[in-house]
Amino acid sequence: MPHITPLALGGCLSALAALAHLACVAIGGPAYRWMGAGEGLARAAEAGRWQPTAITLCIAAVLAVWALYAWAGAGWWTPRSPWPGMKLALPLISAIYLVRGVAFPWLKPHFPDNSNLFWLVSSAICLLIGGLHAWGTVSRWSEL
Repeated sequence: MPHITPLALGGCLSALAALAHLACVAIGGPAYRWMGAGEGLARAAEAGRWQPTAITLCIAAVLAVWALYAWAGAGWWTPRSPWPGMKLALPLISAIYLVRGVAFPWLKPHFPDNSNLFWLVSSAICLLIGGLHAWGTVSRWSEL
């Protein structure tokens, strides 16, 4: 089994977040509600509108790519050629997670259907994942 590092763990959490988003697409409205994404999104999914699925699949795809970058940076997964822009991507991914974690007071008014619990839990998760990505990136910087 590969050595578990902060960056590898951050990648695992990014992958879990991607899977959680895919579960919303598979389950539909009840999953959107349970995850706190808002009644509007849940109803749109139940009505068969394409927007919730498209938005959620895009988010899941981004999170999956971020997981792969983290695993590659941690040495868990090495494709035949080096990952493009690894030294730019990993700090940027870390920063996006960390900014999302602290920016919820400014984001919340733009998404009024999302519950307070959603904002608190998702922001804490983003801070955790961003912190792991940042810690892991710094610790592996010379090997990237």
